[in-house]
Amino acid sequence: MLAQTFQNWEYIIVNNCSTDRSLEIAEHYAQKDSRIRVLTNTNFVGVIENHNIAFSLISPQSKYCKVVSADDWLFQECISRMVEFAESNPSVGIIGSYQLSGSDVKWEVKWVGLPYSSATISGQEVCRWRLLGGPYVFGTPTSSLYKSDLVRETDSFFPGVTRHADTSACYKHLQNMDFGFVHQVLSFERVHQDAQSTEVRRLDGFRAAYLEGLLDYGPIYLSKGELEKRLDEVLSDYYSFLAISAVSFQNKEFWVHHKRFLEGKGYSLFSIRLAKAVCVKLLDLLFNPKHTIEKLLSRFNESRGLPRFGQHPELLTRSALRTPPESESAR
Repeated sequence: MLAQTFQNWEYIIVNNCSTDRSLEIAEHYAQKDSRIRVLTNTNFVGVIENHNIAFSLISPQSKYCKVVSADDWLFQECISRMVEFAESNPSVGIIGSYQLSGSDVKWEVKWVGLPYSSATISGQEVCRWRLLGGPYVFGTPTSSLYKSDLVRETDSFFPGVTRHADTSACYKHLQNMDFGFVHQVLSFERVHQDAQSTEVRRLDGFRAAYLEGLLDYGPIYLSKGELEKRLDEVLSDYYSFLAISAVSFQNKEFWVHHKRFLEGKGYSLFSIRLAKAVCVKLLDLLFNPKHTIEKLLSRFNESRGLPRFGQHPELLTRSALRTPPESESAR
């Protein structure tokens, strides 16, 4: 933060009952720079609640709000570029950017951006795009910039308590605002075994998060017919994924996680749909063992943050860009 080319900021550090030297280090910098404020929680809270505590502390004069997660890093021009974009596009409420992710020996550029010629898109359209199966463009809190007026609208800018509440915040707050994207790599995410994202990958929680977003926000952005069709597609994929997991002998924690999630949303883990999917996968394994084993290895690697089977880890990877679907009104 101190190295940012944009220097008109206030930095709020929320110490969530740390037991190492984090508080001592933060207070050392706060004593040297009046722009840094440090708060220590009385009780340990979950990661999303801690984010919302930080959001509640932003200044009434703040125009933009930016998260820097504890394991992440901002490149020097990050805030300058994002604020410059926001000032040029006043209709934009949330701004994304590319992010490097990885370790010292393996890294990749994450997120699909908007098509390069399109720096902004309506919030309604980008949320429809994602809920209908389009690429993920929202990024992480560290790769994003939020308009402070949106942050101050509610007591909980990140709704809910799940690790994907930042994505839910995009669905929640983009109903009447545009989404923007800066086509530059502006931040770095350090990947390690104790990171929240590593835990999500280990439990393969991304499908559950996507289904949750579809159930919570699909009724807002999709027609009844679109939502019913998409739910059927997503559930079929979910149970197919669980069937592969059954064949690959996932651990008890994995099954407890998905059982709890599905039952919380009104679905059953051990259902006829899962039984059918398991039968299909067993037949696939029987008649096409090479293909099935490669898929199992890819899922195993992906869940542990390793490169997919057959993928070269040294290559810089980036998903292909796709044009968002036309809206109902445009059709």
